[in-house]
Amino acid sequence: MTTPATQKVILVRHGETEWSLNGRHTSTTDIPLTALGEQRAAKLQPFLSKWNFGLVLCSPRLRARRTCELAGWSNSAEITADLSEWNYGDYEGLTTPEIRKSVPDWTVFTHPCPNGESASDVGARVDRIISKIRAAGCDTLVVGHAHCLRVLTARWLGLDALGSRFFQLETGTWSELGYEHGNPVLKAWSAPPA
Repeated sequence: MTTPATQKVILVRHGETEWSLNGRHTSTTDIPLTALGEQRAAKLQPFLSKWNFGLVLCSPRLRARRTCELAGWSNSAEITADLSEWNYGDYEGLTTPEIRKSVPDWTVFTHPCPNGESASDVGARVDRIISKIRAAGCDTLVVGHAHCLRVLTARWLGLDALGSRFFQLETGTWSELGYEHGNPVLKAWSAPPA
């Protein structure tokens, strides 16, 4: 039986896409996984099959839903818009070096995304996800995107959304959140499939 002290949350970042490979900011654009992205997502299945998740949450974006499917959990997944990637607004499809041509030193964490979301906007969304996970009180699988999952991790740990800048998250990897002595902790980060 899972208790708040033993509850585990496995985070999975979707597999590689052409845009993630090229460093393009991808929020609302629905693009497929690359062949390598599909292979890595499928390699998550043996590891994830060992779990008995009572709650499975997934972003509505194609790349996340396909990763969830290849990892073996799409039949149990609850699709939630709160797990959508940070909305980059006018910066959708651009790389950081392209953005910095007009906004030197730009980062998604410290500068606005015109017509998009701020760190606090994403923080409010993931706070709802965290509340749902804690209320469920069971082991949970969350399939989503780099920046959104980074903010979720920061908020799980009690940091503000800007604290997410310290967590780099690779495609097709898993991470684990949980508790130690009743305190929320990060147990594993950006681990590749076996």
